[in-house]
Amino acid sequence: MNMTTSQAEQTFAEAIKDAENLLAHFKTLNTLPPPPETEVLKRAGLVMAMTAWETYVEDRVQEAALHRLSGLTDTSLGSFVKSRLEEEIKRLHNPTAEKTLQLFQDYAGVDLLPHWKWNHVDAPTAKQKLNGYLNLRGDVVHRSRVSVKGPPQPHPVTKEDLQKAINFLKELVRATEKAFG
Repeated sequence: MNMTTSQAEQTFAEAIKDAENLLAHFKTLNTLPPPPETEVLKRAGLVMAMTAWETYVEDRVQEAALHRLSGLTDTSLGSFVKSRLEEEIKRLHNPTAEKTLQLFQDYAGVDLLPHWKWNHVDAPTAKQKLNGYLNLRGDVVHRSRVSVKGPPQPHPVTKEDLQKAINFLKELVRATEKAFG
């Protein structure tokens, strides 16, 4: 990592490896038809990828806020803002596009939206994809998978979904970092 890399970005780079490793294990164990017991690896991979994103958002907004507050001479005001941010982070749980954008606007003074673009992704698409992956994570976390008799049911997370989610989050973190110069 270079010297301009935030600590949050470095943490994300390590955390996203969990999702990549789970995907690699799935690919190694996958046969046709896929053994049912390997499907959990894709669901777990999505959970780990989205957890890496959540950690990144929490860490990055705190880094930016602390940097912004470092110039304050009124330490009681700085302490107040820090405690409010800590409370917001405790309630975050699901860093949707809207919540993330608002958090960075409020505490870092940065509008991320103009920076959320790369290759063939524009800001509205980035918001939609992020929220879609968070919804999918919510579905797999809050609903146990049960087997049903009859034809095989489609799996909630495909290999392609997980690969796309990992790649998307890496690009989203890069785009977010660009907002900080």
